[in-house]
Amino acid sequence: MDRSKSAGPVRYTTLKVRLYPTPEQAELFEKTFGCCRYIWNQMLADQQRFYLETGAHFIPTPAKYKNSAPFLKEVDNQALIQVHNELSRAFRAFFKDPERSGYPRFKRKKDGCCSFTACNHDFPSGPTIYLTRDAIRMTKAGTVKAKLHRRPQAWWKLKRITVTRAPTGKYHCAILYEHGAKEPAPVRPASERTIGLKCSARHFYVADDGSRADPPRWLERSQEELAELQQRMARMEPGSKNHQEAVQKYRLLHEHIAAQRRDFIHKASSRIANGWDAVCVRADDLTELSGALRPSGFGMFREQLRYKLARQGKPLLTVDRYSPTTRTCSVCGQIQDSVSPKDRTWTCPRCGTVHDREVNAAKNIKAEGLAQLRA
Repeated sequence: MDRSKSAGPVRYTTLKVRLYPTPEQAELFEKTFGCCRYIWNQMLADQQRFYLETGAHFIPTPAKYKNSAPFLKEVDNQALIQVHNELSRAFRAFFKDPERSGYPRFKRKKDGCCSFTACNHDFPSGPTIYLTRDAIRMTKAGTVKAKLHRRPQAWWKLKRITVTRAPTGKYHCAILYEHGAKEPAPVRPASERTIGLKCSARHFYVADDGSRADPPRWLERSQEELAELQQRMARMEPGSKNHQEAVQKYRLLHEHIAAQRRDFIHKASSRIANGWDAVCVRADDLTELSGALRPSGFGMFREQLRYKLARQGKPLLTVDRYSPTTRTCSVCGQIQDSVSPKDRTWTCPRCGTVHDREVNAAKNIKAEGLAQLRA
């Protein structure tokens, strides 16, 4: 029985694995990164030239450049085709909303992380990309050793892979699978099964019941170590051997901190999504917050809550970002003219209730979220 056909809606799941390529395979990956960057810049330059000459939008295909650049034939053709698709998507996004997306820009070698994407195709002889016991079989590169922490289900269909090289020099592969999923039964949450969350600068978040989530101590220790390393690097001579070693250590520590933060956010969002029937948050634009006022990772936390709740049929209720949740009394509804950001507590002049600033805001967020649900 094909479970993918018997199931309901289509769901996509990505598995990220660490790759351990041989020197020859690593060299091929680097060539592919360079060819993808080259073909992007060539297509973008030709598109601009064509538009100036004719006033029409046209993006050439990668096949046009293979005669003048024979090195493009050495890498996987699927990676070059995906670059063409990515550039087309970038222009569609630009034409749809120029202010938000921006005009596609040329790529530089020193801009950061390198990557390429290749799609899987099923032929009578077999798929072009597939997993083995401890490796991934790719076109051109062959069998690349990998560390697989999780296995896909038998009915999952491999769609494409994205190979990336981090600034630390580590190679990773994101494997995208398509599979069927059962439509979850909608959950009608009650007030006692709903939680309101307020993003916090002092804490990661504060809940309406007074509970708080603070990042673990080991994350704070890693950030302190990073600050000390930056101070030592400032006293080193750029380009020296000690400075190069410190830069690599700096990159590894940044990667480690990012992994620690993701681990904390995944566990916190899973704990809330599994323990509550609905979650209420405010739709704050976190990009407008600056410095210490910006809760690191809260935007990622919100998005993870969204899809983890949706998979269980539970709603994520978002409150208007301009709602005065902080200066509204959660007991009598009195709205203060202002509450200083320095005040951790404030007293309602009407009912005399002493409020914790963030807990009171979380209670109002929950109340407004439930009002939306009833409406």
